[in-house]
Amino acid sequence: MPDSTSLTADEARILDDVQDRADLMIARVKEWSAINSGSRNADGLEAMRDKLTEAFGELDAEISAVKLDPAEVVRPDGEIEHQEFTPAFQARKRPDAPVQIVLTGHHDTVFPADSGFQNWELWDEDTINGPGVADMKGGLIVMSEALRALEQSPNRDQVGYTVLVSPDEEIGSPGSRPVLMELGAKAHIGMTYEPALANGDLAGARKGSGNFTLVVRGRAAHAGREHHLGRNALVAASRFATQLDALNGEREGVTFNIGKMDGGGPVNIVPDLAVVRFNVRMPTPDDMDWSKAQIERLADETGKADGIGAVLHGGFTRPPKPMAPPVARMFDFTRRAGQAIGLDINWNDTGGVCEGNNLWAAGCPNVDTLGVRGGDIHSAKEFAKLDSFGERARLSAVMLMKFASGEFDARAAREAR
Repeated sequence: MPDSTSLTADEARILDDVQDRADLMIARVKEWSAINSGSRNADGLEAMRDKLTEAFGELDAEISAVKLDPAEVVRPDGEIEHQEFTPAFQARKRPDAPVQIVLTGHHDTVFPADSGFQNWELWDEDTINGPGVADMKGGLIVMSEALRALEQSPNRDQVGYTVLVSPDEEIGSPGSRPVLMELGAKAHIGMTYEPALANGDLAGARKGSGNFTLVVRGRAAHAGREHHLGRNALVAASRFATQLDALNGEREGVTFNIGKMDGGGPVNIVPDLAVVRFNVRMPTPDDMDWSKAQIERLADETGKADGIGAVLHGGFTRPPKPMAPPVARMFDFTRRAGQAIGLDINWNDTGGVCEGNNLWAAGCPNVDTLGVRGGDIHSAKEFAKLDSFGERARLSAVMLMKFASGEFDARAAREAR
């Protein structure tokens, strides 16, 4: 495989056009950032889906709303309810082309409707602060502009693509995960638009992640007169949490984090309910199997205590994404595309997870931090670098045009060994 990539005259002209649209991109991210689209804010999510329809409509692609199945949620009282989601946004073009690419992103943010962080401001001439400017409304703009560039390429008919923008990524993609898996199974490669680091580095290998809930039930009793008749669910749940936490350090890179416990009440009553919520991260599929076995063992032991019942809910929502040969091939394409426009692309392994994990679980090699450069995401200090809008749109445009010309062999990437 060549170590470098050059641009044709047509590609250089198209990239100049992309850069000329940088001001439009920045105006758009300001407009989109001012729309609160927290994961639970249905009205805001639908308003953002309208904006996506407007932006991606410029591609003359087939646009549709993808209904997502509801997800099971454990309430604080231990009962199960089903959470509904607003539809995902989908744009599809040339589904019968020789090369098929899935591009994914999300239009939800972590900031709820009542957050105090509701609008953007400029910190300096190259830095914008605002909800979603980096994660990942800025990335969605980069994606749409890169696809617009592809449509100007003389080789565009060689590439078909499906865009999926989901409303639930920030809560683990419970509704969109099956759709991501289906699209990943059909595509040769994937491109996802989480933000790059402020210095331009991308995420490499990613750990896997699982979210679990253990519902523990005991027996209520008067704390004074009949304490001996009670079975303390809160104590049993705490014992489970302590044993789970003790697994940290037993296997390199595997972490168990107890995030929240519900239960208990008046101190004169033996509590008969406790709910433990926890997250697990792991670097390899073997680690995932080991973690699952440990969780199930401890849950089973908890439920066998005298007068105690325990039911485990949840599972692994995002399997690990190692730097396997197909993924490494995608990073090589990205590095070469960067060199063609004067960028030095590097990457670092991370414990964070995203839709790229789900695509890889379906066998789809992908690069998942193709969005704008930014930082401090998930906080009121979230920022994006303005000069990265044109830069990152040009990076993805080069990749798409090279996939279309065949200089980057997308089909071979999936089969790399």
